[in-house]
Amino acid sequence: MRKQHASLESEDSTIDMTPMLDIVFIMLIFFIVTTSFVKESGVTVSRPSAETAAEDKKGNIMVAIKPNGEIWIDKRAVDVRSVRANVEKLRAESPESGVVIQADTDARTGILVQVMDQIRLAGVTNISIAADPGV
Repeated sequence: MRKQHASLESEDSTIDMTPMLDIVFIMLIFFIVTTSFVKESGVTVSRPSAETAAEDKKGNIMVAIKPNGEIWIDKRAVDVRSVRANVEKLRAESPESGVVIQADTDARTGILVQVMDQIRLAGVTNISIAADPGV
């Protein structure tokens, strides 16, 4: 009789880990779903400063223009003629997002205007130009 009683105690002392693992996986799924992914242009540019610059926290499509005229979208150098197709593709993934152009201080204005024109042809009306807050 004593042997049976001892074996019952050892079986009752185990902890079932299944509910805890379920909670951990549910939390993991929650954090993955609620995470906002930021797409970066792929290069660092020297942005001009502006006293009226404001931070925009929404997920946006980033387009960078380097001083030598290179255009970068989604960590790839692209030609001016392919800006429209790239923006349309990224816009299909997140239709609510706008476009932020990160033009270097030394970038030519003509390239900036061409990029803005291509973005508008892609159907985007919410275009912003990135600037550092002025001092």
